[in-house]
Amino acid sequence: MTIRRALVVLGALLAVVLGAAAPASAHAALVNTNPGEDSVVKTAPQQVLLTFSEGVLLSADSLRVLDPAGGRVDSGTPQHADGNSSTAVVALRAGLGDGTYTVAWKAVSEDSHPVAGAFTFSVGAPSKTTVVLADQDQAVGGGAAGVLYGIGRYVAYAGYALLVGSSVFLAVCWPRGALLRPMQRIAVGGWVALVASTIALLMLRGPYVNGSGLGDAFDLGVMRDVLNTRPGAALLSRLLLLAAAAVFLAVLFGSYAKRGTPANESERAERADLAWGLGIGGGVIATGIAATWAMAEHASVGIQSALAMPVDVVHLLSMAVWLGGLTALLTSLVAGLGIEREAVQRFSRIGFAAVTTLVATGIYQSWRQLGSWDAFVSTSYGQLLLVKIGLVVLLVELAWLSRRWTARLGAPAVPVTAAAAVKRPERVVAGSSTDPARQAQLRLQRTARDRTQAKRTREADLARSGLRKSVLAEVVVAVVVLAVTTLLTGTQPGRAAQAKTGSAPAPATSSSGLPLSVRIPYDTGGPKGKGQALITIDPGRVGQNEVHVLISGADPVPVDVPEVKLEFTLKAKNIGPLPVPLQHLDVGHWTAASVQLPMAGTWEVSVTVRTSEIDQVTETKNVEITS
Repeated sequence: MTIRRALVVLGALLAVVLGAAAPASAHAALVNTNPGEDSVVKTAPQQVLLTFSEGVLLSADSLRVLDPAGGRVDSGTPQHADGNSSTAVVALRAGLGDGTYTVAWKAVSEDSHPVAGAFTFSVGAPSKTTVVLADQDQAVGGGAAGVLYGIGRYVAYAGYALLVGSSVFLAVCWPRGALLRPMQRIAVGGWVALVASTIALLMLRGPYVNGSGLGDAFDLGVMRDVLNTRPGAALLSRLLLLAAAAVFLAVLFGSYAKRGTPANESERAERADLAWGLGIGGGVIATGIAATWAMAEHASVGIQSALAMPVDVVHLLSMAVWLGGLTALLTSLVAGLGIEREAVQRFSRIGFAAVTTLVATGIYQSWRQLGSWDAFVSTSYGQLLLVKIGLVVLLVELAWLSRRWTARLGAPAVPVTAAAAVKRPERVVAGSSTDPARQAQLRLQRTARDRTQAKRTREADLARSGLRKSVLAEVVVAVVVLAVTTLLTGTQPGRAAQAKTGSAPAPATSSSGLPLSVRIPYDTGGPKGKGQALITIDPGRVGQNEVHVLISGADPVPVDVPEVKLEFTLKAKNIGPLPVPLQHLDVGHWTAASVQLPMAGTWEVSVTVRTSEIDQVTETKNVEITS
C-alpha cells in the first residue's frame, strides 16, 4: 500500500509540474513577413504576407491588420499564397494613409500546436498607435486551458501505456493474472484514463487554440470547428477505437481468462484460436490509437514524414508495452499474487525487445527533430532530449538489474489471496462467541495477521524482494521519462527552432529618403519591465544622422525610464561600439542631434534600458546604413 501511495503522489507531483510548465513553444516559426517587421514603406501595400517554417492551418481571424487608431483594414479571409500551406496572406483595403500599422496573427501548426504573434510596419513614416491587443491574441496555447491541456496529454500517454502494456502482460506473459482483480484494475484504469483524457482534450482544444476562456469548452460551435481539424479528427478516432478496446478487455477478462489450462487437444486449439484473435484485434486497436498521435503531432510534419509516422507508432507501442508491463509486474509482486517465474521471464524477453526498439526508434526521431549536434545545447528541445536520454540510460541499467534478479527467481511465494483463504479454527471467547462486534473484530485481527505472515514470506524470498525493488525503481524513472516526453511534444523541435534563428528578419533599411526606423522589444524582468524602443535614424546613411529613441511600455503609451543607452557597432569592419550621447526631450523621448556613422554596411544597434536600480537589459538589432 505504501508503494502504491508513493506512485500516486509521484504522478500527482508530475501533473502539477506539467500543469505549471510554460505554454508550448511555437512549432511553426515565423521566418519572413512582407512588409517586413518594423519596416517603413513609401506606398501602402496591397496585402500582408507571412511565411512560416512549416505548414499552418488558418481560420477566419488568423490575420488582422489594424490602423493607428485600431480599426480593421484587412479585407477578405486569410488564405495560403499560391496553395503553399506554409504561408498566410490577407488583402488590405485601398487608400491606406500614412502611419504605423499593427499585424496580429495566429494559426495552428500542422503538428497541432497553436502559434501567435504580432508586428508592425509603417507607411510613409512611423506614427503613434493606440492599438492594444487583447489578452487572447497572445494567450493561445497558454492560460488555464493550456495548463489543463498539458495535464490531459500526460494522462492520455499514461492511460495508453497502462492499457496496452498490462493487456500484453496478461494475454501473453501471465494469462492466469487476468482473473485477478488487482491486475484487471490496471488495464481498466488505463482505459478509463485514456477515455476521460481524450474527451477532455476534445473539449479543451478550442480554448487551447484560440486563447479563449474555459467556457468555450462547452460551446457546440467551437466543438464543431475542432472536429473539422486534423487534431480533432484524430481525437474522435481515438474514442471510436477505445470503444473497440472495451470489447477487447471484456473478452480478455472473460472467456479467454476463464478457459484456464487446456485439458485436451480440442481445448488447446480453441484457446489458440481465441489467442490469435485477441492478438490480431488488440494489435490493430493499439496500433490505431498510437496512430492518432502520429498523424497529428511532430511525426506528421517535417522531413521524411511518410517514414516518421510509422516509426512514431512503433515507438509509442514499445513505450506502452514496457511501461505498462512494468506496472503490471510491480503490482503482482507488491500484492503477492504468486506470479510464476516463467511469466516473469516471458515479460523479461518482451521487455528487452521493447527497450531495444524504443532506443532504435528514439535515435531516428532525435536525428529528425534536432538536425544538428549544436541543437542539443542551443535549443530547449535538445536540452529536454538530453534529460530524456540520461533517464533512458538509467532505465536500461535498472532493466539489466531486474533481468539478473529474474534469473534467480525460484518458486512463487504464497500469495495474499491464498494465505487469506486458509481456513483456521475459530477461537471461542467465553461469553462473547455470538457477539457480532466481537466476531468482526476477530476477523479483522486474523486478516491483519494473515497479511503480515504473507508479507514476511515474500520478504524472505530475496530474489523476489530484489526484483520488486528494481522494478519499482524502473517504474518511478519511467514515469518521469513519460513526463519529459510529454513536455517534448509541447516544445519546438530543434530543426524548427534553428530555422527560426537562421532566418532572422533582414536588417532595417531606409526607403526613398525616409528615416530608417527599427523597433526593439525589451524585458528587464522587473515590475513594468516590458516595453519597446522605437529608434529612428535620419537619414539612415553614411555621415551625420539625427537619432530619436521613443520608449513605450507594454501598451503603446510613452513612458520614462531611469536610463537609456545607445551604441552602434559595425562588426564586419571592427568599428565600435560607438556610444550615442542621448538627451531627454519629453516623456519617453530621447534624441541625439549629430551621430556620425563613417561607413556603409550592416550596423548593430544596441539599446540598454534600465527600469529600476537593479532591472536592466540590453537588446540588439541590425540596420543597413547606405552610402
